[in-house]
Formats: sequence, C-alpha cells, structure tokens
Amino acid sequence: MRRRLAAAAALTGAALLISACGTADEEPDAGGGATDGTTTVKVQLQWFFQAQFAGYIAAVEQGFYEEEGLDVELIEGGVDIVPQTVLAQGQADYAIAWVPKALASREQGAQITDVGQIFARSGTYQVAFADSGITGPADLRGKKVGNWGFGNEFELFAAMTQAGLDPGADVTLVQQQFDMQALLRGDIDAAQAMSYNEYAQLLEAENPDTGELYTPEDFTVLDWNSVGTAMLQDAIWADTAKLDDPAYQEQTVKFLTGTIKGWAYCRDNPEECRDLSVAAGSTLGASHQLWQVNEVNKLIWPSSGGIGLIDEADWARTVELSLATKNQDGQTVLTAEPEGLAYTNDYINQALEAAKADGVDVTGADFTPLTVTLNPGGA
Repeated sequence: MRRRLAAAAALTGAALLISACGTADEEPDAGGGATDGTTTVKVQLQWFFQAQFAGYIAAVEQGFYEEEGLDVELIEGGVDIVPQTVLAQGQADYAIAWVPKALASREQGAQITDVGQIFARSGTYQVAFADSGITGPADLRGKKVGNWGFGNEFELFAAMTQAGLDPGADVTLVQQQFDMQALLRGDIDAAQAMSYNEYAQLLEAENPDTGELYTPEDFTVLDWNSVGTAMLQDAIWADTAKLDDPAYQEQTVKFLTGTIKGWAYCRDNPEECRDLSVAAGSTLGASHQLWQVNEVNKLIWPSSGGIGLIDEADWARTVELSLATKNQDGQTVLTAEPEGLAYTNDYINQALEAAKADGVDVTGADFTPLTVTLNPGGA
C-alpha cells in the first residue's frame, strides 16, 4: 500500500512542530521533489485519522496523487494542532480546516487561502434526549449546554444569538469532552456532536431502560443546516504568498485533482474506504467507520457545481455569521470582512476539468447514501 501517513507531534504553548520522515528511497531533494521525480507534498489534517478524511486517504492508497506526480504525506492532527497555523508557519503545503476558524486565523495574520471547499454542508449537531423539551435553540435557555470549544462552537453560538440568547448569561456552558458520555450520564442537557462521529456514538450505546441500543427516536437533533446557522467546514487551505508561484499553482491543481478522485472513489466504494480508514490507524470500529464514510459523503454529494467549488452564498453566510456571532465574552469570531485572497475557485475549476477529462463524475448527481447498521461500540 502507498502509505504516506504520519502522526503529528503536539506541543503545549503557541509553538507547533510537525515533523515527518520519508522512506529510505524517497528522500526529498532541495526543491521538494523525491528522487523518483515526484513532488513531495505535506498535508496537515485537523484531527486524528478517521473516515472524515477518507477521500485523502483513498487518494494516497489508490495512487490518485501518484498519477498527478505527487508524493502526498497526510499528517495526523489532534487537540493541540491548529492546521491553518501549521500551514502559515510553513510546516505543511496544505491544511484541512473549518472556514470560520481559518478566517479568524487570517484576521490574526495567517496568509492562507481556501482553494477547495470539500464539505458543502455542515456536519455539526446539538443533541438532547427527546424528553428534554429541547426542540430548538430557544429551548436551550437555562440549560447545561456542552461544547468542545476550540472554535467548534461558532454555529451553536450563532443559533443562540439568532434565538435571542446570550451565550454568556442565558445558558450554562460546559466544556465537553470529544465524546457523548456527559449527555448519557445526564451531566449536560445538550451535547455537541458531528453527524459522522459523536452522534453515531449515541446510537452505538446501550439504553439501560431497554437493554437495546439507543435509536434516533430517543434524541432530538438540532441541525444547523436546518436552523440556518451552518458555517462552511472542511476546506483545503493553501499558502497565499506561494500562490504567486506558477509551480505551486500547478501543484495545487494536481493536488486538488487527486483529491477529487479520492472522494469520488469513496462515494462509489464506501466499504473500501471504511477499510482504508481503519487501516490508516483509526481507533474507531468498522461499523462506526462505515457510518462515518456514509455521513461524510452526505456532506459532499450531490454537488451541483462540482466537488470543492466554493459557493459564494455559503461563503457570504459564513462570513456574516462570523461577524455577528458573539461568544460568552461578547466577542465575535471576526471583527471585519476578510481581506485579500480569502478564497478562490481558480484552481478547483481547473482540477474539476482535469478530473472530468479522466472520466470522473465530479457532481455525484445520482448519489444515494447507504443504510448503515451500527454495532455496539461501533465494532
């Protein structure tokens, strides 16, 4: 297998150090190319290896990047890793990051540009038990509301702001772990969850009242796509200054082309991408990973304009919410409209044409999701 996956080293404090070693016969030369003539490319992921990144993993393992002349190394993320910072510091060639988080970093000086909007829809939920009385954001008033922090809470705060709630006064905010145990124990009334991860953890857990697994009917889900406060999530970010270099421009188109092929492969072969995600080192079980591939596919496909194309209306909504949404301290995500080249469709359009020329379906108009059966614990 074409394994170019690396674990990230997280350091406390502001400094981040990401190091990766090539194989013995693929030492990069001074120009960033491997001795076999391919170009070495490092990509910083925003979380641990899992099917959230299945398309990138598939593009490595199925040789789609190699076909483009690239030797791509995927660098695993973690709690203390800020992908856009790793990119801005020159430790990676591209990074995968949520748009509002990356825009906040841009406002603080990170010179980065969104060159491919892979997720067209938000995967963030706020989940409560069905008997909690929470059916909309306004019902969070007076409740214990869990969230992960680290910028993952922006859509939740936007929904509360839209409902007339002050996140700093009208709810009790609780720092939530990256699991659903606090909700299951009753420590909080509503928990943050990704459709492709933590929500599945609930459905993999045993209901002590029935002895069976929980079902969707046991919960109420606040989906920010329906509420109207969804913000753009997993995007491919490039180094803005390097985009002036024709060689980096060409590399970006090639990387995006391979990525499109990887995600199209996972759309058409979800079971295979489940297996690739497990083999990449994910600690999540096989049924959980298949659920994750399926749910991530729903965030991408169908894509009327083509996968990765940045929709101007979705971008504008994300920026507007970032300017208006206040946190518990009364501060907004952004203080001004993004300046400079915050995003561009130039390179993804070229990549879409290249992928189509190779026979790839880049819109997935006929995409039909699977019905996935989760096993206890996601096994």
